[in-house]
Amino acid sequence: MLRQRVITALLLLAVLLPALFYPSIEPFAALTLLLIVAAGWEWARLNGVGSRLALAFGLGLGSVMAAIWLSGGLNQSWRALWIGVGALWVVLSMAMLARGVSGWSAWPAGLRLWLGLVLIGCAWLAMVQARLMGLGFLLSILLLVWMADIAAYFGGKAFGRRKLAPTISPGKSWEGAISGFIGVFVLAAAWLWADAQGLDNATSLYARLWAFGPLLAVVSLAFVVAMSVVGDLVESLVKRSAGVKDSSNLLPGHGGVLDRVDALLPVLPLAMMLTTL
Repeated sequence: MLRQRVITALLLLAVLLPALFYPSIEPFAALTLLLIVAAGWEWARLNGVGSRLALAFGLGLGSVMAAIWLSGGLNQSWRALWIGVGALWVVLSMAMLARGVSGWSAWPAGLRLWLGLVLIGCAWLAMVQARLMGLGFLLSILLLVWMADIAAYFGGKAFGRRKLAPTISPGKSWEGAISGFIGVFVLAAAWLWADAQGLDNATSLYARLWAFGPLLAVVSLAFVVAMSVVGDLVESLVKRSAGVKDSSNLLPGHGGVLDRVDALLPVLPLAMMLTTL
């Protein structure tokens, strides 16, 4: 299993990194658009849609995003959208986690399906706009999520005692979540130090938040990290409701696309909301 995970990760990086670092946005936008189609297909299947119709939903989502791209929408201001989506994520996640696994299936099927597709599409739009704002800005968001996940994993393994959400994700602990917070704040401090040494051009999420002042920066960063945990829990809740372990088997050893980007779904629009007000 570990070998399979490593091989899949290396293949993904071999494709994603050149597109991410390419000077223009087109390769990255096109490649991630394919991932959005896959994520839309997975989401539809998780909500009881048959495979063929689910593929139609995924392709439809990709087509809408492609239309926004080709019509120049990536260069438009979506400030109001980020505020609305950010608020929706907070309210929706609180309601979902409060009602638990059984509560999710009680929601109208159509509402569940379309809410997820909209939020997945908004995450793609936020990701591509973040790349347009600068490679350092997008990388700082991606590394925030990865650091929170890695630090939480090792912190939970070493110190985990109290379960964070036992009925949703039994493997997560409060100690692991706290370790994730610490890891991200260490990353932010290191990035800000690099900015002060002239090693970066101060376009990162951390630099932009720091410009608001230390207190607001700390509160905002803590909020974003908390929502990365929430994104993970929300996807776990949906999978438990559907009775599956992974969103799909598209990525051998890793599950599906949603399994890899669940924490990014709320973090990307929230990062845009906080930095484009």
